Amino acid sequence: MTKPISELLDAAARRAVPVVRGITEDQLSDPTPCAEYDVRTLTDHLIQVLINFQKLAAKEESDFGAEPHYMEGDWRSRFADEAGALVAAWAAPGAEEGTTGRMGFPARTVANMALGDLTVHAWDLARATGQDFTPDPAVVEEIEPTLAELAPMAHKGGVYGAPVEVGQDASAFDRVLGLTGRDPHWRP
Repeated sequence: MTKPISELLDAAARRAVPVVRGITEDQLSDPTPCAEYDVRTLTDHLIQVLINFQKLAAKEESDFGAEPHYMEGDWRSRFADEAGALVAAWAAPGAEEGTTGRMGFPARTVANMALGDLTVHAWDLARATGQDFTPDPAVVEEIEPTLAELAPMAHKGGVYGAPVEVGQDASAFDRVLGLTGRDPHWRP
């Protein structure tokens, strides 16, 4: 039986929030596996992602192209609050039904994009800041087929970097990382 997406988002958030809380101020300019982002800009981007996917859960318009500015004040608590709001938004009646977003994707597919961003970017931030991160296995099982299906379009649109070969014996999460343009063995 397929788990409700809100349960999977909650599992992903419970693993991501401690990573963000573990980022120190002196790490904000450190590089991440996303070459175009340092820790500060990736965290800022991820908060923006959480906010936009809340809107998509409610079938509202989102703006992923706007410049994010969330790294002020208590940004760690802001991240935790927005992660909780994301879970609540996708738990709302009707959130998983129909289509959402400008591209008219099925709502569950869009929720899987949010789940993928939350999980993969939490790994990015953990790796960049020397923290441990192991995604929830049910989350990885959920996102792998969706991200694989979306990969050709994501690569073409520059959303994912060039795929990284991970080998036949790679774990499911390493396959997700490679698919999204990340080297699972990346170190700062």
